[in-house]
Amino acid sequence: MVIKTVFTTGEAAKICKVSQQTIIRCFDSGGLKGFRVPGSRFRRIPRESLYAFMKENGIPTDALESGKRKVLVVDDDKDLVELLVDVLKRDGRFETRSVNNGFDAGMMVKEYRPDLIVLDVMLPDINGKDVCARVRSDKSLEAVKIVCVSGLVEEDKIAELRRAGADEFLPKPFDTEKLIALICRLLEIESLV
Repeated sequence: MVIKTVFTTGEAAKICKVSQQTIIRCFDSGGLKGFRVPGSRFRRIPRESLYAFMKENGIPTDALESGKRKVLVVDDDKDLVELLVDVLKRDGRFETRSVNNGFDAGMMVKEYRPDLIVLDVMLPDINGKDVCARVRSDKSLEAVKIVCVSGLVEEDKIAELRRAGADEFLPKPFDTEKLIALICRLLEIESLV
């Protein structure tokens, strides 16, 4: 896997889980070292500068160190969880964790701080819609993308999930390649397909 050595302000923002404007402000004020692309307004941030900036500001550097995006899989179907974790791991661009219920999902989201959650709507303890709403109610998690999955596909239920904060909905059963493509689109990663 290729390790990036220079980042755009948008990429740095995603890694730090802050807005691009915040990165630009820090760059322009000298708090984040970098350079401008000759003949343009584009700002570029070398890996070492971004790492130092993250350390100074108490931002976890694991996303920068591994270069992988963090995905949390929440589903009580252990076979499906195993399949998804395996598919994401083999892809090489993702680091994954998984839990089997809504309560653990709430705890893990705070601790793991994933980039994206693949969330089953029908959990044994808490409805997936409630998990969405809880994630969305935490300002520090606003950048987290949520893909809800379910065998139940009533249009009004999908609309409710979107109102609760789901970014996308995928009906079960689904093709894992379709899920990977969806994850790539939501996280703005180039799709390999």
